[in-house]
Amino acid sequence: MPTGMVTSGVSLTGTSTYMPTPASWTAASATPGTVKITYATGEIPASSSGRTIVLGGITNGSTAETGYFVQFSTYGNVDCSTSPLDTGVTTFIYTTGQAVSLTVDPTMAFTIDLLAGSQAVNGVTTTVASTDGTIPFGTVTASANSIAAHSLTVTTNAGSGYSVYTRYSQAPTNGTHPITDWTGTNAAPTTFSAAGTEAFGYTTSSTSLSGTAGRFASSKFAAFTTTNAEVAHSTAAVTSDNTKVAYQVGISGTTPAGTYNSSTVIFTATPAY
Repeated sequence: MPTGMVTSGVSLTGTSTYMPTPASWTAASATPGTVKITYATGEIPASSSGRTIVLGGITNGSTAETGYFVQFSTYGNVDCSTSPLDTGVTTFIYTTGQAVSLTVDPTMAFTIDLLAGSQAVNGVTTTVASTDGTIPFGTVTASANSIAAHSLTVTTNAGSGYSVYTRYSQAPTNGTHPITDWTGTNAAPTTFSAAGTEAFGYTTSSTSLSGTAGRFASSKFAAFTTTNAEVAHSTAAVTSDNTKVAYQVGISGTTPAGTYNSSTVIFTATPAY
């Protein structure tokens, strides 16, 4: 018997075609390496060629590339000894099998798309349209804050997902006067002030951030800093995962007049493999 072969759990499968009613037959192996398939009534083998007996429950041998032999005999008695009818011998070989390997390259796509005015983002509504590359708040007055937004979309096969971070180069500044940063932080965002307060900040629609996942819910805003802060996150591979980030600016009655255009908002998408 081949090294490692175990026949004690043998069974006759229903896909056998040698006997007309395989379900009537019983397979057993009282002696290692010997299998008896019996049916007290007996049956004439099914006609035509290509008939099979399929055995399950056998542990195959562990030695590859070596020839072994199996003897198949039929009898007219359930003792599988008397009344011999037919016999045959065939050879078989276990092969080592074919190892399968392949490589899947890491992929990631990250797009930042404009959002028009009057779009809802995490409980606020944009008042101006963004463009692909700008956040044009327009002319801001102390009586009405200005809100713009972008749509961020990530596709990646990174098994542990991704994170998108944001930061700015500096606060929007006119001369020596920077617009005041909002008082909320990324870890603890707060509701943005009504019109009349000078402040600049952002919010995200994401509810799956690291840490407190939904901390920006209900229109919470955070101040930009020059250090990356997370605004989108996933713990698994994604296809077209979308997050919207809105920016809000307000001024007071004493905010110096002029053009504030010295700030750049930066997004960084990082996969986690």
